[in-house]
Amino acid sequence: MTSKLIAIVAGVGPGTGASVARKFAATYPVVLLARNPENFESLAKEINSSGGKAVGISTDISDPSSVKNAVESIKKEFGSDVGAAAAIFNASGGFLRKPFLEVPEEVFSKSLDVSAKGGFLFSQASLPFLLKGVEQKSQYPPTLIFTGATASVKANALMSSFATGKWALRALSQSLAREFGPQGVHVSHAIIDGVIDIPRTKERLKDQGPEAKLSADGIANDYWWLHTQPVTNFTWEIDLRPAVEKW
Repeated sequence: MTSKLIAIVAGVGPGTGASVARKFAATYPVVLLARNPENFESLAKEINSSGGKAVGISTDISDPSSVKNAVESIKKEFGSDVGAAAAIFNASGGFLRKPFLEVPEEVFSKSLDVSAKGGFLFSQASLPFLLKGVEQKSQYPPTLIFTGATASVKANALMSSFATGKWALRALSQSLAREFGPQGVHVSHAIIDGVIDIPRTKERLKDQGPEAKLSADGIANDYWWLHTQPVTNFTWEIDLRPAVEKW
């Protein structure tokens, strides 16, 4: 691996985050951010033992001091002048389906803290690295990708807390795309419209066959495609869904 630029993935779990990390680790050293070290330890070991480089940092993406500590750890590991080729925000507030009048304030706040405030803090932390990637002539335009959901554009009944956080994250991504695109950073938002085939969704849609769920590796491939787009062809938003998904 020869790249001096790194990729940073926030919200690394056994599904999409892990698939994205593996995909980008084939080209770049990857930084894995998750609140719980259990979510990145085995993945970091897997990447490091297969010839890549992965560094896991326990980070609460909604906590400013925790994110600041992650930035310091990245600089300590890779040098204060390190640039990033990609940063992927895959963290999300909790998925809650509940009548609005029964939604606890702390649950609503937590969703905003992770999706909106977390997206804000991650962007403020990663964009300086991405701008350095521009300066250091990254092979592909340095890329900031946000993982969205059906709720990013469609706020269904009983989904007030989750949807509010996702709409806020989408708004942030659009503003950043307009500000940083002209500076050479590709900012993109991916609407994941459907159930992703990951361990915790094993029991969902069982009777509809494997094609009813999105592939996490497929999402990672699409994120790589976004990353490799030239400056003449930046996509801000894509939506992904299984062929059988009703929309």
